[in-house]
Amino acid sequence: MTAVKERARAHVVTDSAGERSAVPVFLSYDPENDPGAVHMTLPASVVGGTAPDDWVFTRDLLERGLTAPVANGPVSIWPCGRAQAVVELHSATGVSLVQFDSQALIRFLGRTYAAVAAARVRRLG
Repeated sequence: MTAVKERARAHVVTDSAGERSAVPVFLSYDPENDPGAVHMTLPASVVGGTAPDDWVFTRDLLERGLTAPVANGPVSIWPCGRAQAVVELHSATGVSLVQFDSQALIRFLGRTYAAVAAARVRRLG
């Protein structure tokens, strides 16, 4: 199995004065079924719903967003300082800003590239 599934801690950015707590965000990538896309699942508490919120966007968008602001449709990603990255998600119910440690996203991306290499080896072998 070459699919990558990872749990990352993130902070939801709001305009409230209270302390931001970490929320679990699930990142996944499947090079055999959807090689160009990463999946991000936010807990229901982030979006104010009763079910988790699933987002799909290109792996390239995530990678480029770690070094410069990028956008594609309802998803924007940009670096925030030297060690953070922000993912902005627009939906019919509003906008969610989710801040990650860049290192967690870099680690996830590294695992996705290793999964692609493992899938190629398996197909050749």
